[in-house]
Amino acid sequence: MRGIATALRRIPGGRVFVLAAAGCLALLVAGAVLAPVLAPADPQAIDLDGTLEGPSRAHPLGQDRLGRDVLAGILYGGRVSLAVGFSVVGVSLVVGTGLGLWAGYRGGWVDEVLMRVVDILLAFPGILLAIALAGVLGPSLRNLIIALCAMGWVGFARLVRGEVLSLREREFVTAARVLGAGPVRIALGHLLPNLVGVLAVQATFGLAGTILAESTLSFLGLGPQDVPTWGGLLSQGVDYLLFAPHLALFPGLAILVAVLGINVLGDVLRDRLDPRAGPSGERP
Repeated sequence: MRGIATALRRIPGGRVFVLAAAGCLALLVAGAVLAPVLAPADPQAIDLDGTLEGPSRAHPLGQDRLGRDVLAGILYGGRVSLAVGFSVVGVSLVVGTGLGLWAGYRGGWVDEVLMRVVDILLAFPGILLAIALAGVLGPSLRNLIIALCAMGWVGFARLVRGEVLSLREREFVTAARVLGAGPVRIALGHLLPNLVGVLAVQATFGLAGTILAESTLSFLGLGPQDVPTWGGLLSQGVDYLLFAPHLALFPGLAILVAVLGINVLGDVLRDRLDPRAGPSGERP
């Protein structure tokens, strides 16, 4: 989905689509944050008389196979997706940036070892490794975050290391060395501030990817079982597509809007913060 904001802005009325995606994302985030206030019912409350009922005034998005309110499940599921997304991106950002700075500035065997580890991890599809790790650890929110963090740092480390290899040859770094600045001061005081833009863009796209990965693992039954999740709701709805399509439709739309909206935000940030990127995101 990268580049989608740029592509949308180039078609007639494209800016409207970008603003609409951003607005829908804002509504989802607000709904997740205010879920205890906005939810029409307890997401775990069972009402067998309303099994598989469609949208109604009391239940705007319908009820599931146990009569639970779908809207409440989506609102509370958004809290899980956002918690997992920000936790994984936060940990991956700190770990990946630290390792990338160290490897890129030090070079030598440190850089060689880290890059070989990164290459090995990138040789496998990240989602498959996350599925394997989550399956070994067991279905829970904590284990889901651990499984996604195990792969999340790789992209940050590779990005930061590549940027540092370029930045460390710049005049301002040479001047800092001549003035007696040590490696830590150069890395934190001179290199890191120049990485804020690319890290912000990478974190935004990483958040979208993490939410999609969390939904995938929850869909497969590897997410938390004691709280509603978008992937879990979607998984339940697949069995009733013919009789109650709303069970899969609304959670699927929530995932689509969240991922699309965040990717649109990432494209806008890239265009604003990375002047080296071309109109489709490629650097010359």
